[in-house]
Amino acid sequence: MNRGNSWLLACVWLGLGFFSWVQAQDAMDRLKPDWLRTIREARERFDRDRQPTSVNETYREVRANLHVHSELSHDSRGKIDDIVAAAKRAGTEVLMFTEHPSKEKDFYLDGNQGMREGVLLIPGAEMKGMLVYPTLSLRQYEGSEPIDLARLVRSRGGHAFLSHLEERMDWEIPGLSGVEIYNTHADFKKQKRMVEAMKNPLWLVKLGELVKEYPQEVFSALQSYPSDYLARWDVLCQSAPHCGVAANDAHQNVGVRIRLESEDSLAVEDPLGEVLLKLPRVLASAAIKIPQDAKVDDVLFSLQLDPYEYSLRHAGTHLLVEDLTRDAVWDALEQGRAFVAFDWLADAKGFRSQVVDRSQGDTYPLGSQVAWGKELWWTAEAPLDCAWRLFRNGVCVAENAGFKFEEPLAESGVYRIEAWLMVGDEKLPWVLSNPIYVKGGDDGG
Repeated sequence: MNRGNSWLLACVWLGLGFFSWVQAQDAMDRLKPDWLRTIREARERFDRDRQPTSVNETYREVRANLHVHSELSHDSRGKIDDIVAAAKRAGTEVLMFTEHPSKEKDFYLDGNQGMREGVLLIPGAEMKGMLVYPTLSLRQYEGSEPIDLARLVRSRGGHAFLSHLEERMDWEIPGLSGVEIYNTHADFKKQKRMVEAMKNPLWLVKLGELVKEYPQEVFSALQSYPSDYLARWDVLCQSAPHCGVAANDAHQNVGVRIRLESEDSLAVEDPLGEVLLKLPRVLASAAIKIPQDAKVDDVLFSLQLDPYEYSLRHAGTHLLVEDLTRDAVWDALEQGRAFVAFDWLADAKGFRSQVVDRSQGDTYPLGSQVAWGKELWWTAEAPLDCAWRLFRNGVCVAENAGFKFEEPLAESGVYRIEAWLMVGDEKLPWVLSNPIYVKGGDDGG
């Protein structure tokens, strides 16, 4: 679609009504060939329709994945070489690990860090309800309360993000770097029918055929708009700046393997090797092809639903950095120069958003704290024709469609913007920006 058709798209979007649908579509309704084919065609169309955006001469844009687990965590078997290779295929340049602490390994001293095949690795942990990225070993502080641990990590120059908000909506820890505004595992937990279906190994065998043809689309069928996370984030940001990040919660531990356990039975195992149940051979043979020459311990079927590549591509945190170093990444997170994007749908690189003071000619990037002025405008542009929603203090105050967005700011407040894409007759969130904090004004904000 060319730029001249933007006004038409705007009319279509506004006529349909942005908020009429916001209930998440059930993933089970999406796991059908027609929907998967529609989304595949849309992804291909988005790739063809991309337009260049203005060059950012101040910062370099890099894509990061936070909340990533490897074999250093008890619930993952991921090898670092495989994870890095998957990251490169997904377009990721920064991997921020969050291992579960253990007695065997020190997640900081033994963790993955430094440059590897062009990907920056940063060690961290998921602990005490947070993603922590310290500058020292936390072995002796593992018994600390969350508020004390966050204070320690932050005082030593590290970062701490509130994790899994669905479990701790009432938490408010002073001095946090920020919060997860999207978590893949939390999204999965919303899909009650899908969670129940996955307990049936014969259903997984049927799903395997769709995974072969539409691997990314099947994985990302669980995506929904994180309204609960965003509502809580909007409240927290009115008290203090909180950088919003995407949490991939990548483990590569969801799937099934079916093994011939004996001449008469099959064992169903998870990717970690735990036996989930046993099936009589007679019953299983109706759905699983068992070769006549199959031997005991032969794997008859294997399905990995969350390979690192598809998990990492699903959502990412785009950072505006001065260069590809840990200190530059630290600074972008500290300042909130970031946006979250569902890159599985379309590559969001090139998205730009800022506040412009037209009276002075000054431009303020995401995360900035700006003094109120009468000539402040929120501007944004994207590589795709999309629908825009501008929020102030959690309330949508303007919406439009096109490659670009411009809106004067009528008062002070905490502003952020979202970009959405249309796929068939469904609207899907694409980009969630970090806020810009406009201070002062008549309302005393």
